[in-house]
Amino acid sequence: MKYSKATNYALHTMVFLTTVEKGRSTGVDVLAKKQDVSPTYLSKILTKLVKAGLVDSTPGANGGYSVAQYRKNISFLDVIHAIEGQTVMFRCSSEHDDAEQSHDCLIEQAMTNAEDRLKKELSETYIAEIAMKMTAVKE
Repeated sequence: MKYSKATNYALHTMVFLTTVEKGRSTGVDVLAKKQDVSPTYLSKILTKLVKAGLVDSTPGANGGYSVAQYRKNISFLDVIHAIEGQTVMFRCSSEHDDAEQSHDCLIEQAMTNAEDRLKKELSETYIAEIAMKMTAVKE
């Protein structure tokens, strides 16, 4: 299974923003430079994070981005859904006739069960926890 580069950048951006002092914002140029990515590309990712309510945007010369107020409750799955959407990873595509199609696809059931376990793990992994670990390593 593979997530897009946008998800990679979004997760890193969220972790970084979580380490920034509450009430302060960070400009897109600073965020982009930290990840060696174009500010234009990162702006598109940040727009999705803002739309999802995970990040707040402050306009103006001293504006920028900050993590939403409920920063401790943001999970990896929240960020992934903001970037990738909520589509399922696997759909059965059997080429059998309609009589066989009416039965549940056992392969899809197995894949859905695995995906559900992954989603549970990602929903219980919080950005703030990773940010705290990273901060502790730096000190």
